Amino acid sequence: MQVVLLAAVVAAGTFVPVSGGPIPYQLAISGAPPIFGVLLSAVLAAASVICVLLLPRTPWPTIAIGLGAWLLISAWVALCVGSYLAARTIRETRWLIGCFAVASAAVLLPTAIGLAFGRADLALGDMLSALGGVGLFVALPFVLGLWNRSRHDVLEGLRERSVQLEREQAARAEQARMQERARIARDMHDAVAHRVSLMVLHAGGLEVNAADPGTAATAELIRTTGREALAQLRDSIGVLKSATSDARLGPQPTLVDLDGLLDRSREAGIPVHRHDEGAPQPLPALVEQAVYRVVQEALTNVHKHAGTARTDVELRYLDSVLEVDVINEAPRTLVEPLPGSGMGLVGLRERVELLDGSFAAEPSADGGFAVSARFPLEERA
Repeated sequence: MQVVLLAAVVAAGTFVPVSGGPIPYQLAISGAPPIFGVLLSAVLAAASVICVLLLPRTPWPTIAIGLGAWLLISAWVALCVGSYLAARTIRETRWLIGCFAVASAAVLLPTAIGLAFGRADLALGDMLSALGGVGLFVALPFVLGLWNRSRHDVLEGLRERSVQLEREQAARAEQARMQERARIARDMHDAVAHRVSLMVLHAGGLEVNAADPGTAATAELIRTTGREALAQLRDSIGVLKSATSDARLGPQPTLVDLDGLLDRSREAGIPVHRHDEGAPQPLPALVEQAVYRVVQEALTNVHKHAGTARTDVELRYLDSVLEVDVINEAPRTLVEPLPGSGMGLVGLRERVELLDGSFAAEPSADGGFAVSARFPLEERA
């Protein structure tokens, strides 16, 4: 609709010239009938409509017909539209400057031709009028076209940035959702499945040792129900696991794997020393897994923030508490911190507190860092 309206305006403008252009001027001084000027305007109007209708494909025909209409009959509307389109659509600077120069020369050319057939004492006034035409019919639409193009580019950039921010926000939300699903799956596996498994085992033992048939039947029902609950829990965890690649719910590392973890840190250049105090005792699987994760995350932070600083890993088996301390000295040289999510210690605290333990992570007095965890054993055992 806008293109059709513009075509109508340009076509009508060919019948409203500023003044007699070169060809109408020649027709007037030669005594030709005015009908020739009208026919020329009609031809240019038809050509202008065709060129404007081609605007969705290319602006060059409209720019060319604007110059031609001005040179032939001084049609200022077509010239203004062509100048505006040149500034609005042309991106290369050399072509932009060339179009402006050609359009300005086209405005001055009719005056030069008229002066060749006119009076010499009018030369100054006619030249000032031509320069005014350059400013009004070429420079002004040209500036408007440049402003409109810059405004469009800014709005388009803001629109693209908004879309990109929305995509990034959606991606972050999706990532957070996946991480939450993975955490829920791990918690279900570590806590619920362990307790249900114990319930099934105790129910099985009660079924075997019960002297009363009714008690044995009830124990069998509890055992069967518990096994069904484990199967349903395993299916639910599988759904959660399928949506995230990092929710590995297979065998988790325990204290048996701790020496291998320390060896890998030593290979990376960190002098790690392990100290065990007290008599080792059988620990619940959840506690062993949590101890391994505490040491693993603490060593990861040493890699990121302390470089090759000396690190001590201390395990103390007390009567009712297992204490784990990972203490690193202050880095000897300036270490550029590696990027991280900043959520490792938060996850450790959640895991330790899930086992009714306590967790602390804070800088030490000598400039190092200490990670400590306490796990109650008596009640868990």
